[in-house]
Amino acid sequence: MLNSEKPVGRTRGFRRGRILLRRRGPFAPIWRRRAAIFGGACAIGLIALGFAWTADRASEAFLALDARVWWLPLLLTPAGYVLIVWLTNAFAPAARGSGIPQIIAARHNPDNATSALASARTSVLKAFLTAAALACGATVGREGPTVQLGATVMAYAHKFARVPVRASVLVAGAAAGVAAAFNTPLAGVAFAIEELAAAYEQRMTLLVMSAVLISGMIAQGVAGDYVYFGIVGETLPLRAVLMLAPVAGVLGGLSGGLFARLTLWLARGGARRISGGRPLLFAGVCGFIVAALGVATGMTWGTGYSAAHAMLDGSHAPLWFGPAKFATTLLTAGAGLPGGIFSPSLATGAGLGNLVHALFPDQPSGAVVLLGMVAYFTGAVRAPLTSVIIMSETTGSRGLMLPLLASALIAEATAPLICRERLYHGLAAGFLPIAGKAE
Repeated sequence: MLNSEKPVGRTRGFRRGRILLRRRGPFAPIWRRRAAIFGGACAIGLIALGFAWTADRASEAFLALDARVWWLPLLLTPAGYVLIVWLTNAFAPAARGSGIPQIIAARHNPDNATSALASARTSVLKAFLTAAALACGATVGREGPTVQLGATVMAYAHKFARVPVRASVLVAGAAAGVAAAFNTPLAGVAFAIEELAAAYEQRMTLLVMSAVLISGMIAQGVAGDYVYFGIVGETLPLRAVLMLAPVAGVLGGLSGGLFARLTLWLARGGARRISGGRPLLFAGVCGFIVAALGVATGMTWGTGYSAAHAMLDGSHAPLWFGPAKFATTLLTAGAGLPGGIFSPSLATGAGLGNLVHALFPDQPSGAVVLLGMVAYFTGAVRAPLTSVIIMSETTGSRGLMLPLLASALIAEATAPLICRERLYHGLAAGFLPIAGKAE
């Protein structure tokens, strides 16, 4: 009897040991989840830097070509728009546009994310086509695509670790993408809360902050502790704030709201009605207008980063830059090219700030331009906290936090007079059918 009990006791001990190992050992779900977060965040930081480098080289190549042959963009840009739109529609419909609406839509069906809106094919083509768009002078940014890339990488990291892909995973990857793209960790957290609030859960806080901090440290460790737009050390006295913040806030809210309304109208059939159902023809016409504006001004190409940086430094800029950048951004988004509106919108906002400075020439130009950037971006995207934190972190302008917040809040209150719907959430509705099916 005793002999027969020994193996039974030993078997039970082994079974308990296996259960304990499965629940708390190195391959337990909790450790696999942590490994997925850490590995995914590290990968996002590195991939974001690689994508940024590629996008910048593509933009520089186009500007060098434009400097040598001034008329070539009149042929290259429209042809590039047509080819990129055709490739997008034929091989990766989920890659068109910013990338942020796709992740907002994907959170409704996270289990299917890697076979649809956050698939490897979509993200790779998104990165390639965004760089190609910059190589032909398109007004696109790389931050929106980085958000889609970040969510995709984080989702695949969890799949590889055999951990369920929940909405919080996509949010964390998207926030990490923002942090790595701008080198702004706090803005990544704010973006997750403001733009993806419907998927926000109490338990997601640690996941988002961990992913943002890790990807931010990786990006900072490789690229250095840089400030995206350069240091802006100017401040504004209270009297100036009381004059400037309402003007910038109202103008930014109205113009940003107009951009959002027109973009949503084009995305919901306006472009199809204008072109008679011929998207390639519409893309070609948009590309030609963008090229004509670029050739005429020499300033509206690409992301607009250089122009915005120069205005923040106090360099003189023509008053028409803001309206011209508004037009090229709207036409590019309406054509359906892959690429974000983050940087182009900030550049348009810099142009708006330049207009406001013309009304108040005695005030420090860099500070006024910053108010315009925050106000316009808030009006277009309706994320005031993200706008303020991005500009504070990308310029080191902590002394302007309260004036920036005042302008952002006024713009947030003004924008619904033109467009009640939030831009990214409105665009996300167009991707919901894709979110529910495999590619």
